[in-house]
Amino acid sequence: MAERVVAGETLLEIVDVHKTFGGVRAVSGCSFALRRGSITGLIGPNGAGKTTLFNMIAGSFAPSSGTIRFQGEAIEGMPAHRLFHKGIVRTFQIPHEFGRMTCLENLMLVPPGQRGEGLLGSWLGWRRVVEEETRIKDRALEVLDFLQMSHLRDTLASRVSGGQKKLLEIGRTMMTDATLVLLDEPGAGVNRTLLGDIVRTIRSLNEERGYTFCIIEHDMGFIAELCDPVVCMAEGRVLTIGTMAEVRRDERVLEAYLGHSAVAGDAA
Repeated sequence: MAERVVAGETLLEIVDVHKTFGGVRAVSGCSFALRRGSITGLIGPNGAGKTTLFNMIAGSFAPSSGTIRFQGEAIEGMPAHRLFHKGIVRTFQIPHEFGRMTCLENLMLVPPGQRGEGLLGSWLGWRRVVEEETRIKDRALEVLDFLQMSHLRDTLASRVSGGQKKLLEIGRTMMTDATLVLLDEPGAGVNRTLLGDIVRTIRSLNEERGYTFCIIEHDMGFIAELCDPVVCMAEGRVLTIGTMAEVRRDERVLEAYLGHSAVAGDAA
């Protein structure tokens, strides 16, 4: 297995992580590190264990064994809501918007611990509730402006395009104090124009706001444009880590994607 600790301050460290479902090994001895402020690509053929690894980092379920450290703290097995408060936020390949709410309302719903969520707070502290809601609304409007989606503020989330739903999911991460954002196939099913908007949004959040990203994506052009380093997984393991150019030249990567016979044919 290839392991290379990326230069810079380590934000997330995955050490010999395994996950089995019955007799099936979805992740088998996976190890790598993410540096703070990086945009890391996570690639590999279908069934490589990428989404399973995301689910363990984000707290959907615990590893069977191994360690996951976030900012030096062991977090494996912590529930998703605790990890959310620690700054780990994820999106999904299929957006999980609230379709009967507007785009603006989808963003306003995100910040945790709002005073208006409690009956007592609503009755006894309604002025503070109104003030807080105004601040959250202003922040949500700023996010929509950043995403160039202000014209959709009052549109039901179910009625916007797939690419706009992906942007809205990224916008929801901006409504939190996110430190690490896990993006699961943000480019899947998105037209080229909106894909460019997603690329620009991720780059701006990384450069201007210091977000650290880890991105699962099958669009290699998308990965090459944004990500350094790139981690390639196959059969639940890390094959190699490097720049996109280095990963593309690795014969193990070609074999994982194309099969042994294709590699052998290329070498002949």
